[in-house]
Amino acid sequence: MSANYENKKVVVEEIKSHAKDAKAIILVDYKGLTVAQVTELRNNFRKAGAVYKVYKNRLLKIALEELGITFDSSLLEGTTAVAFHTSDVVAPAKIAVDGENNYKVLKVKAGYVEGKYLDIAGVKALAAIPSKEVLVAQLLGMLTSPMRSLAVGLSEVAKKQEA
Repeated sequence: MSANYENKKVVVEEIKSHAKDAKAIILVDYKGLTVAQVTELRNNFRKAGAVYKVYKNRLLKIALEELGITFDSSLLEGTTAVAFHTSDVVAPAKIAVDGENNYKVLKVKAGYVEGKYLDIAGVKALAAIPSKEVLVAQLLGMLTSPMRSLAVGLSEVAKKQEA
């Protein structure tokens, strides 16, 4: 076997190791981005705990198919980068969609989240979900609202009785 074939097998195994534990996989077309923009995008993914890499489309397709993950073959043409995240399903989608809005040339291709294929609209809908911290704050606000209203009502009743 040639060294090139062995190198490809190593890359396929690397992709599989990222994909098998990933809760979210997002594909993007990065054609037209400058080096500075790619670096910024890569740093954004890294800060969010995601792995952002560029692989050969053929090797990416082989690795994902071995794991039972299939994308339309037209999505794995041209310049393709992939983001994997093992715990947060929203973060990579949000970064990809923000990158699409900021850079104009970056295009979201598709996603695979918790065993389900997402088209472009699905990835954008996922990106619109608020962060976990915001959702927790909203939930706490909803839970404390009835108690706050009761306290204000009782306070007003007490003020009327004093007067």
